[in-house]
Order: sequence, then C-alpha cells, then structure tokens
Amino acid sequence: MTNQHNNEKMSRAEAGRMGGKATAKKHDKEFYQEIGKKGGEATSQNHGKEFYEEIGQKGGAARAEHRKNIKE
Repeated sequence: MTNQHNNEKMSRAEAGRMGGKATAKKHDKEFYQEIGKKGGEATSQNHGKEFYEEIGQKGGAARAEHRKNIKE
C-alpha cells in the first residue's frame, strides 16, 4: 500500500478510511442494517446477560461523566 500523493506507505487508518468509503459507495442503508443485525445476533449468542449488564453500566457511567462535564 502506498500513498498516491507522495509514495509513502499508507497508514492502517488511511487504508481503513478508504476501504470504508469504497464500501459506502457500493452499498445502501439496508446493507448496513443487515450486517448490524447479524453482528448483534452473533454477539448475543457469544455473550450472556452479564456482558450486557457490564457494557450498560460502562455506557451509563460514561454518559453521566459527559453530562457532568457539560454542566461545569
């Protein structure tokens, strides 16, 4: 992988960004909804109730911290 502008190696982030843009051009909203649904189903099969409780608590704590920072 080389950067087209200056012949330097492309970073992984840049390669990912370009790949994401190319994918977005090829697919529509329904494609992303379907792969999201498949991913959610796979996650629920691989993880139990405790996993969802943990990520819910982390999300709630992060949200509370964000709201606290806004008020200050």
